[in-house]
Amino acid sequence: MSGMWDRRYRASNSTISSNADSPYLSPTSKQSGISASYSLPPDPRQWGSDLSINLVEPDDELHNPTRGFNSTSIERGGSIFSARGLANFGCLFILGVGLLTLFAGYPIISHFTKTQLTTQGGFNLGGINATGQIPSLPGNWGLIDQETPQWAYKMPAWTSGMPDMELIFSDEFETDGRTFYPGDDPYWEAVDLHYWQTNNLEWYDPSAITTANGSLVITLSEKQTHNLSYQGDLDLISSTQRNDVYLLERDCYRNKFCFTGGYIETKVQLPGANNVVGLWPAVWTMGNLGRAGYSASLEGMVGFFSVGLYNGNTNAPQWPYTYDSCDVGTAPNQTINGLPAAAVTEGDPYNDNHLSFLPGQRLSRCTCAGESHPGPFHSDGSYVGRSAPEIDVFEALVDQNTLVGQVSQSSQWAPFNANYIWKNTSANLEIYNDTGTQFNAYIGGATQMTTSALSLTNPNSYQLNGQGFSVFGFEYKPGMIRNFSKYITWVANNATAWTFRAPGMVADDTVQVSARPVPQEPMYIIVNLGMSENFGEVDFEHLIFPATMKIDYIRVYQPSNAINYGCSPSAFPTADYISTYAEAYTNPNLTTWVNDYKQPFPKNKLIDSC
Repeated sequence: MSGMWDRRYRASNSTISSNADSPYLSPTSKQSGISASYSLPPDPRQWGSDLSINLVEPDDELHNPTRGFNSTSIERGGSIFSARGLANFGCLFILGVGLLTLFAGYPIISHFTKTQLTTQGGFNLGGINATGQIPSLPGNWGLIDQETPQWAYKMPAWTSGMPDMELIFSDEFETDGRTFYPGDDPYWEAVDLHYWQTNNLEWYDPSAITTANGSLVITLSEKQTHNLSYQGDLDLISSTQRNDVYLLERDCYRNKFCFTGGYIETKVQLPGANNVVGLWPAVWTMGNLGRAGYSASLEGMVGFFSVGLYNGNTNAPQWPYTYDSCDVGTAPNQTINGLPAAAVTEGDPYNDNHLSFLPGQRLSRCTCAGESHPGPFHSDGSYVGRSAPEIDVFEALVDQNTLVGQVSQSSQWAPFNANYIWKNTSANLEIYNDTGTQFNAYIGGATQMTTSALSLTNPNSYQLNGQGFSVFGFEYKPGMIRNFSKYITWVANNATAWTFRAPGMVADDTVQVSARPVPQEPMYIIVNLGMSENFGEVDFEHLIFPATMKIDYIRVYQPSNAINYGCSPSAFPTADYISTYAEAYTNPNLTTWVNDYKQPFPKNKLIDSC
C-alpha cells in the first residue's frame, strides 16, 4: 500500500510539473491580489500536512472501535468500577431518585404535611408564616385587641374540672372617639330605631355611643324625638336614650362575631345612682338567627305578643325557644286541639291560667321535609330544632322596695314547664354566697319562662357613686341533657354567683314537653342602656340625666379543647338563611314574620299536612 501510494504520488507530481493540461494549477503559478494571500492549493498534498495512514495521532484511541475492546471485554480491564463508570451510575441514580420523588414522593409528602385550615381565617387574611402565626391587621382590627394585657390571654375556668380558657375575642376600648354607625367599626354596630317590643321610652340613636378615656360610653339624655320624649345623643345634656350595639359575624349580613360555649366577661360602671330606680342597663347574648330590635326575624324564634295583655301592657315580649324535639312544645300555645289540658289550666294567672301565648317554634324538629329551614339534619332525616336563645350577662336594677342595687343574671327557656316551675333542686341550682345572691322569685308568665338569680352590686361601681367598675360574666357548656356536664355559671363582682345545670330542664310530662338543651346556637353580644316600665318602676323625679354606662372591656374565652367561634358553624349554620330573608334582619319596620313580612311559617308535621 505504501509503495503504491509513493508511486502514485511521484507520477502525479511529475504530471503536474510537466503537463500543461493538468486540472490543477501549477505550484509555480502566480496569483495576484488579496485572494492569493488566503487561498490554498486544491491539492491537499501541497498543504504541508502528513496525510499518511500510518501516522499515529493522540486521539486515535477514541476513534478506533477495536483498540482495547473485543466482543466480551469492558473498558479498562473488564470492570465498571472506574471513576467514569461510577460517575455515570451516580448520575443515573440521582436522576431516577429525583423523578421518583417528583411523581410519587411529593404527593405523599404533601398529603401528610399540609397545613389544616383553621376557623381563625389566617389564610384569608393573607396567609400564615412558618410558625403558624396570623399577621396583625393594621389598625388593631383583629379579634383580639392589641391593648389586651398578656396576662389576660389565658385564665382558669370558673367551673372545677374544666380546662383552662383561651382568649378568642377582646375589645379594650382604649382608642377614644370611636363611632358605631353602620360600617364604622369592624365588630360593633349601633342601631337607629325604637325598641317597641319592651315598651322602651327612648329612641335608639348611634350618636349616643362612643369611646372615651379607655371605655365604651353609652349616654342617656332627655330630648323630644321621633314622637318620644327621650333620645340619646352625647352632645346633648338634656336626654334619655337606649342604644344597642351588636357584635355579629362579618360575613353574614351584619353578623361579625359569634361564639358557642366558653366564658364572656365584662368590666362595667353602672349608670346613675345605686338607690334610684328606673334605668335598665344590660349586657346579654342572643342566638344569631334572631336580631334584637328587628321583630320579623324574631317571630317564632323570640316572638312578640301583640294581642292581649302582659301585666297590663300590649306588645309584650316573648322569650326564646331552645328546643330540639318534635312534640306539642313546638305548637302555638303549646297545645294541639286544646291538649294537653294542663297547658290551659296551669299557667299565667294574669292570662286566665293559660300557660303559653307563644306562636310556635318556627324552625322546629317537626318541620316538614323540603320546607325552608337552615338545617342541619339529624341522622333520622329530621331537621335540628333551631331558634334564637338568650343568656344574660346581667340586667341591672334597683329594688324599688329596698332601694338597693342588684343585677339579674338569667337564661330564658321555651317551651314552658307547667306553672313555669323547673326542677330547681340542689343538684341543679347552686348559689355560692346566699348573703349576696338569691333566687329570683319571678319565674315566668304566658310569654316567658326564666331561670334567674339576683346578686347585690358593689355600691361604689356606679356613675354617681364611687365611679368604680365591677366584673360580670357567665361561663357555659352547651348541649343536650345527658348529665350534669352541661351548665351555665354566672359571675358577679368577679366571683361566682350561681350555677344552673342542664337536668333542671328535663322533660315535663304534665305539659308533655321534652328536655330543653343549654343553648347550642352561635351567640352574639348586645350592650344596651334604656328605660321601660315593663322592667319596673321609673323614678322620673330623681333620675339624673345624662346617665352613662361605661364598659372598660369585653372579653370572650373558650376552653382550649373546644374552640368554636363564628356565626355560621357547620353544626348550626345561619348564613344562607339570613341571606335568603335579609329584609327581616335589616328592616326594623317589619314587625312580624307572617303579617308584615308576608312569609309563612314552615309546615309542622304535627299540625299541617306534609
